[in-house]
Order: sequence, then C-alpha cells, then structure tokens
Amino acid sequence: MMIFRRFIAGISDLRVAIVLLLVIAIASGLGTSIPQGEPSSRYLEIYSDKPWLGFMHGPMVLQLQLDHVYTSSWFLALLAWLGLALMVCSWRRQWPALQAALRWIDYREPRQLSKLALAETIPSDPESEDLDHLASYLKQQGWQVQQQQERLAARRGVIGRVGPLLVHVGLVVLMIGAVWGALAGHRLEQFLAPGRSLELLNRDGVNEITLSLESFGIERDPAGRPEQFRSQLKLLESGQTSSSLHEISVNHPLRFHGMTIYQADWSLVAITLKLGRSPKLQLPLRSFPELGEQIWGIVIPTRPDGSEPILLSLSNETGPVQAFDGNGEQLASLRPGGPAIEVKGLPIQVVDVLPASGLLLKRDPGVPLVYLGFGVTLIGGALSTIATRQLWAVADKEASCLHVGGLCNRNLAGFANEIPNLLEAIPSRARAQQG
Repeated sequence: MMIFRRFIAGISDLRVAIVLLLVIAIASGLGTSIPQGEPSSRYLEIYSDKPWLGFMHGPMVLQLQLDHVYTSSWFLALLAWLGLALMVCSWRRQWPALQAALRWIDYREPRQLSKLALAETIPSDPESEDLDHLASYLKQQGWQVQQQQERLAARRGVIGRVGPLLVHVGLVVLMIGAVWGALAGHRLEQFLAPGRSLELLNRDGVNEITLSLESFGIERDPAGRPEQFRSQLKLLESGQTSSSLHEISVNHPLRFHGMTIYQADWSLVAITLKLGRSPKLQLPLRSFPELGEQIWGIVIPTRPDGSEPILLSLSNETGPVQAFDGNGEQLASLRPGGPAIEVKGLPIQVVDVLPASGLLLKRDPGVPLVYLGFGVTLIGGALSTIATRQLWAVADKEASCLHVGGLCNRNLAGFANEIPNLLEAIPSRARAQQG
C-alpha cells in the first residue's frame, strides 16, 4: 500500500507534469522539422549524405520512429502518462479542493479568526445590529451568506475552484481525441489535374464518393509569387445522380460527410508542345529537386534517332520554359502560348502548361473531441482567474467588538484592500471613524 501511494504521489507531482509537457513539446518540434509519413526509402535517401542534426542517419530516424512521431509508441506513451498524471492530480487535489470550497466552515470563536491570513477587530455596540447590516451588504455585493446566532460566513467566486478541474478534464479529452484521430483517422495526399477524378472507397472497397477537379487557379502577386490557390471540386456520392460543386482554397477547407479536404499544395504535371510539324503533344513533367525547389522539366530529343537531347525546365505554369543542352548551356527561352523557337534546328512551341492541385483529404473521427476538449480547457482557464474569497465575522458582545477574518486563494493584497470597504457598511464602524 505504501508503494502504491508513493507511485500515485509521483505520478501526480507537478514537476513530473511540467517535464512531460516539455518532452511532448520537443517531440512535436521533431515531428514538425522531420517529414512525416514518407516511405522508408525516402528517409534513407535524404539523410544518407546529410544526417539530421549532423549525426542522425536514415536508419536511426526510422528506428526511433521519427518518421511518424505522432503515432509512435513512445509519443503515445507520453500522452498516456500525462493524461494519467492529470487524472490522478484531479482526483487527489482538485476534486477535494472543490469539495472543500463548497463546504461551509463555521468559525465560532474570535481566536479562530485571528489565525486567518486577514483578520481585523472593530468596535461594535452590543445593542446594534452590525452583523445584520454586514450580512445585508454582502448579499447586495453578490456574496453568498450563511448567518447564524452572533456569527456569519460568506463566500464569493467559488466557481473559480471549478476552473483547474475543467482544465484537466479538457486536456484529457483533447488528448483522447488527438490519439483517436491519429490511430483511427485516414489521410491521403493527391495531386489532381483539371478534368481528372478520384474515387474514394470505404472500408469494404466500394466507391463512396467520386471527387473531380473542375478547375484550378493560382493567384500571384506582381512579383510572380503565389498568394492563393483555388480549386473547384465536384463531388458525386454513390447512388446519387446529381453532384455538388464546391470551392476550396488555402485556409478554407471543405468538410463533407466527416471528411475534410484541404488545399495543401500545387504542382505542374504536363506540358503541351508542338515539335516541328507535329500535332500537339501533351507530355508529363517530373520534378528536378537537384536543380532547385519547385523545378519541373522534361528531356526530349531533337533528332529523329533520339540523339542530342535537351532539357525543358520551368518553375511555374506561366513560364518561361528554359531549354538547356547536355552541357547545361541555355539555348532558348519559350513562353506558353508564344511563337515557336528553333532549338538545335527543331522548331519548338509551348502551347500550355497544365498545373495540378495538391489536395489533402483527412477523415479524423477525433476532431469533435479535440474541439470539445479545447473549449472545456478555455472555459476552465477563464474560470481559474476568478478568485475565491471567504469572510467570517463573530460578534463579541462582552468585549463590544466585532471580529472579522478572511481568506483568498489569489490576489490576497486586493482582498485586504477590499475588506475595509466592506466594513464601511457597519454603522458602528462609520460612527467610530466620524468620532
């Protein structure tokens, strides 16, 4: 039993909770700095030549589960530990504190009040009704008052005691929702070109929703930098004959039947060319990360036998399209929709460039719990700022005085300044000051 009590006390220690929060924050930072959910080969490739932090190679990243931090066993264990610590702390400390605040404490003797943090004794006429005047004034100021023979107890702001308990409950609910979403949720990233569609299947492999991209546009500033991406989506549910049209953009996702569709990224997927007298040819583009961030291109031959290839590269759908030979020398610059330009004897015309919308589809069953937990935490935090104040008064007719004492769980100095104002309602106090 003693070991169990020590274990419970260690779990609910505030210092342990602070350390856990710090470790979870650091782990979340790791999940932000390291790409998540990529294939294992991707990590081996990225960190083979340039280890992360100078010492962590791809195999170590995979071994420590840093490729999926938020669903890793050690991260979930940290969340479970923190949740258990919050529940034990609520059970051992916050709940008893709330119960104690709801109980009325009956101080009968003046010496009991003298031991309180705030205590004052004022003259009082034995025949006066000073205690009744004080009780009436306190009620007018919003205090709860319990008056008995020759004494009273009053309190205000007891609701503030509920705040810490609600904060703990909200955090636990939030973590449960986050873990549920991480384990039971689904996530799909897909680049979709205009006119293309994507079939979303349910758990049984049956098509549930058909998502089609009607159009995709990129809004750019005068310098050519992208400012906003907009996608017109058409969604057709299984068994329905009519589809619905929706627009999404960055920071304006679409929520549809428990699924959220985000505008996450963009890409270039195809380029339409006319080579000499050929018809229009739509050729796929691929990314060239070795040439820079967001560089796409295609290698095409300039001779019928496939010799003397050139690289056509571009960084956005408006061009220009740069042509390079095998030695990296720039040969020409072409504009989409512009005239044909002869490159190594081959007339090349760029008809257009086809951009693709990067869509992120998430189905997260834990989102309602996350929102609920966040809301409860905010309410609890707001209530925690309310000070709980308690006041007692005992009339001593033999000594012709009134003994007053008070307690406050926060801003004791402010309560000390408030007590003289409360005592101004007592007639004997007012007469003493006038005299």
